[in-house]
Amino acid sequence: MSDYDTDILLWSERQSELLRRRATGELVNDAELDWPNIAEEIESVGREQLQAVESLLRQAIIYRLKVMAWPQSSAVAGWQDEELHFRQDAFDRFTPAMRQRIDLARTYRRALQRVPKQIDGLAPQPLPDACPWPLDDLLSDEP
Repeated sequence: MSDYDTDILLWSERQSELLRRRATGELVNDAELDWPNIAEEIESVGREQLQAVESLLRQAIIYRLKVMAWPQSSAVAGWQDEELHFRQDAFDRFTPAMRQRIDLARTYRRALQRVPKQIDGLAPQPLPDACPWPLDDLLSDEP
């Protein structure tokens, strides 16, 4: 069993040290480099970033939906502020390669499922079944 399986922190520190040494031209024992797990970890970084952007978009959509569903609520201004913050965070983390990988329809469906059934004792106004906003609109960092 390797450090990868027992102590990921120790493994990552050791592997990054070896990779940095190799990058400077130093000959290091390739057997010490855990290539399969290094590749897996690099790939997982991208997946985690994509999931983070989708999560931020989902949160922004939830707040937009609340505004649509309860437009007369005294909480609308706060919801709009929250929606902007989530959109700006998504914008900051978004990379061009994510455009083809973001499943906006799924993200919208999940947001729709998380909209409360009532707020202040009121049922929501009808909401669209499909996402009414293009990705570029949701990724705007403008108020």
